[in-house]
Amino acid sequence: MTVTPIGTHLRNEREEVLRRLLEAQNRHDAKASLACFAHPRYELVGNQRVYDGAEDVGRYYATTFGAFPDITFELIEAHHADRSVLVEMWMSGSHLGTRHDFEATGKHFRCRAAAVFQFRDADLVGARIYYDTGTIARQLA
Repeated sequence: MTVTPIGTHLRNEREEVLRRLLEAQNRHDAKASLACFAHPRYELVGNQRVYDGAEDVGRYYATTFGAFPDITFELIEAHHADRSVLVEMWMSGSHLGTRHDFEATGKHFRCRAAAVFQFRDADLVGARIYYDTGTIARQLA
């Protein structure tokens, strides 16, 4: 099987999509976040949840931004692959709202996370997020 490495132009396009996505998420702008995807799909490996499609991902954003109204994602580094961009980031926020039957603790968390953003050419078609739920739970307890 022969794989052609992606070119600089495609790398730049993908990085621009991810920059817009992270900026929109840091503003808690669900509509702008969804607009970054050709097909919105999130797989949260840490808690074994999958959100597929604009409506489902939109609900995920609403719940997350409600429970953690100051949540942010700080890019550490991006690594390009043929069909994806792997991102290391800091995820942090304060648990000020109820989420999935967990009452707000008022405490802040900061957790290193990794994400595999899947692309079809320059179109973002999914995100698989890896993080340690134990790290977050210990900080929020």
